[in-house]
Amino acid sequence: MSTTAEVRTVTIGRQPVRVAIRRGQNEPGQPPRVPLLLINGIGAHLELLEPFVRELDPAIEVIRFDPPGIGGSPSPARPYWFGGLCKLIASLLTELGYGQVDVLGISWGGGVAQHFAGFQGSRCRRLVLVATATGTVMLPARPSVLRHMVTPRRYLDREHLQRIAGQIYGGLARIDTEETAAAMHDDNRGGSLSRGYVYQLAASAGWTSVPFLRLLRQPVLILAGDDDPIIPLANAKLMKRLIPDSRLHVYHGGHLALVTEAADLAPVVDAFLAAPLAVSRRAQAGASPQPSRWPSLVTAPHSGQTRLAQHTASPPSAGSSSCRRRRARTAA
Repeated sequence: MSTTAEVRTVTIGRQPVRVAIRRGQNEPGQPPRVPLLLINGIGAHLELLEPFVRELDPAIEVIRFDPPGIGGSPSPARPYWFGGLCKLIASLLTELGYGQVDVLGISWGGGVAQHFAGFQGSRCRRLVLVATATGTVMLPARPSVLRHMVTPRRYLDREHLQRIAGQIYGGLARIDTEETAAAMHDDNRGGSLSRGYVYQLAASAGWTSVPFLRLLRQPVLILAGDDDPIIPLANAKLMKRLIPDSRLHVYHGGHLALVTEAADLAPVVDAFLAAPLAVSRRAQAGASPQPSRWPSLVTAPHSGQTRLAQHTASPPSAGSSSCRRRRARTAA
């Protein structure tokens, strides 16, 4: 983990929660950025999002945590629902001294983020949803993909993950399974993962955000990959239609692009978080929001060109993460 992050355990009620905070480094004379809370995917420890955190503007203070039963947070005494987890997150923010934050959720964490924005709305200024969907009311993955998602084996068995990475994660995982395995296993704090994983599955069982997405007051950025076997792209388009003040950015990659291609996606997130906040009728009088004054963030896939073709036929840009890795290997 980056040495710029402060890691500690905070107890909320009877639940210890492992937290990492990267302090914002504001330039003199500049106003402080709104802190960003990251909510990870199912079974994933907070270290997984370290590549993304490193690529964000250093002025943004970033808060990460391990959900109960994952990583360094012990399992709770009993299962929980999204509502209970969101109350825990709100209490955690209060204990850490934060009021309103921006929230980014990926995959399972995207569901938690939607619930947090809907039911802890005063604590969430803007919302970023990455590789996620609306819960039980969604276009599901193929059964061959889903069967790998009901077990945490991919977190516990590196060789197994390398065999299935391309099939379930898509994108770069189809051509570089070692990088995916390293991201999922390096610095992994398993804890009581099996029990925690089951609790995470139980928390989302029967849950859907469809009834309340139209009521969200926050500006929302939706990031979705055009090669994501776990969350088909149609789910992002559904959320775009349901959330009044939302933008959709389609990137060329798979489910873990926020980690494996952080250098490409972090600027998109940062531009959204830094853009002037449009005043909406909904925020003032409960009506539907007016169109935002954000710059357009919609990106369509290249015509006839897939992410895999880009990586096999075109060299990476000088500033890309893959190019930096190649230079590092050459220097070594």
